[in-house]
Amino acid sequence: MAFVLADRVQETTTTTGTGTVTLAGASTGFQSFAAVGNGNSTFYTIADASGSDWEVGIGTYTSSGTTLSRDTVLSSSNSGSLVNFSAGTKNVFVTFPASSTLFALNNQTITSSYAIPTGNNASAVGPITINTSKAVTVSSGQAWLIFG
Repeated sequence: MAFVLADRVQETTTTTGTGTVTLAGASTGFQSFAAVGNGNSTFYTIADASGSDWEVGIGTYTSSGTTLSRDTVLSSSNSGSLVNFSAGTKNVFVTFPASSTLFALNNQTITSSYAIPTGNNASAVGPITINTSKAVTVSSGQAWLIFG
């Protein structure tokens, strides 16, 4: 499916643990994750009411059961790993992570080797061509996501 960003998407969840979250409906003044579309992926943030437990990542919305899977964690209050959320209401919303600030445009050819700096993630919209004997190096714990 597609990768979709949508404005003013926010719901709540009372899901606990580290798995897929069940969404409880749009917050007042916002639209639901249905705006992302069934089977599509998006950037998300989940944050508890205190703000001490939070997670930013890439998830996939499923309209059947109104769920959001937590496919890739980009950053979190748990050292970049899935957060084991406890009981209580959490906000879940579409965001654009600060760590996703490196972009390659569609139909680009990488002509020089490149290393994504530690502490950064990168995104690209494919197709991307990497010339022979050139490489893109992704540091441990970082991500290079190619959509398309």
